Amino acid sequence: MYMTYIHEPGPRPPPRDIRLTFDPSDPYTKNRYNPPVGGSQLGKKLPPPSSPENVVRLEKISIHTMVKDAIANRSNLLGAIMAVRALTGESYKAGGRHAVEGVQIVKGKKAVGGWIRPGIPVGVKVDLKGQSMYDFLSTLVEFVLPRLRDFHGVVLPPQSSSVNSPSAVSGVVSFGLPPNAMGFFPQVEVNVDAYPKQYGMHIHFITNATGLGAQNRARALLSGFQIPFVRK
Repeated sequence: MYMTYIHEPGPRPPPRDIRLTFDPSDPYTKNRYNPPVGGSQLGKKLPPPSSPENVVRLEKISIHTMVKDAIANRSNLLGAIMAVRALTGESYKAGGRHAVEGVQIVKGKKAVGGWIRPGIPVGVKVDLKGQSMYDFLSTLVEFVLPRLRDFHGVVLPPQSSSVNSPSAVSGVVSFGLPPNAMGFFPQVEVNVDAYPKQYGMHIHFITNATGLGAQNRARALLSGFQIPFVRK
């Protein structure tokens, strides 16, 4: 809360009206379409005032891995499913728990370049919440990241990058890990011969931060969880 607190000396002024108020009872505007003005204001909205109710917190961790060999033969997806189930502790449909979806098979939604078609399995993903999310996070920062030789930290964008871009106001921090990182998870390393192949993965840390500078506040939260960041 201290790292993401923004002090405001007084109440915020009301937003400025940028157009006349739409009155549906007016016969001149009753059946007329009322389009929004100014386009998307997502990158210009200020963050909500800092309070104990909206402290930046980690909502879930999404893990995704793509297996190109599954396009030719979907049985090649079994190794990735086994590895993701081992390092997250989740199973298909989460073993009947209704609050968690468990390990999910990612299928193509549209044709891309002639090699991805709708309905073709292309990867595996899992969303972690609650205690399993924190267990995975502690394993990641204590066992996996310190053993990666070429990993010096999550690369920050240059200081000249825009703060109004969709990624900067999303409150989501993402980075990828190489295939050899999967073998550093204790759940996989204890029986690494059972997995015919290791797979790289993308990890998305999804927080409740919104508004201008949301991603910076999400990075401040993750730095408290010992996720390293570096600027090149």
